[in-house]
Amino acid sequence: VHLVESGGGSVQAGGSLRLSCVNSEYTHRRYCMGWFRQAPGKEREGVAVIGADGRARYADSVKGRFTISQDNAKTTLYLQMISLKPEDTAMYYCAADARLTGNCYEADLRGDFGYWGQGTQVTVSS
Repeated sequence: VHLVESGGGSVQAGGSLRLSCVNSEYTHRRYCMGWFRQAPGKEREGVAVIGADGRARYADSVKGRFTISQDNAKTTLYLQMISLKPEDTAMYYCAADARLTGNCYEADLRGDFGYWGQGTQVTVSS
């Protein structure tokens, strides 16, 4: 699994961004996929996860503002972010964890994933 994120950038508060994460190595396995973020001086936190069944789970801080999705082939993961706030500023990481069913659970927001991308920076100015 090789994950490559893109789509980060600098926006003003209230703006929108769409992050993408491509898995460039094809595999027959099923994955729980997720987005995580880490701001300077803070611990990494889970943003959203989505399973092979399409069920998504979100951190309370982003509910109603962020939407996680993936394409039908499940090779690209997205994070649509609207109504961005300065506190959303962080490095955003895509992650994947191979599972028998590919399903995700609430606990997956803690970030125990096997594969990680290099990250893409999101900066929101006030």
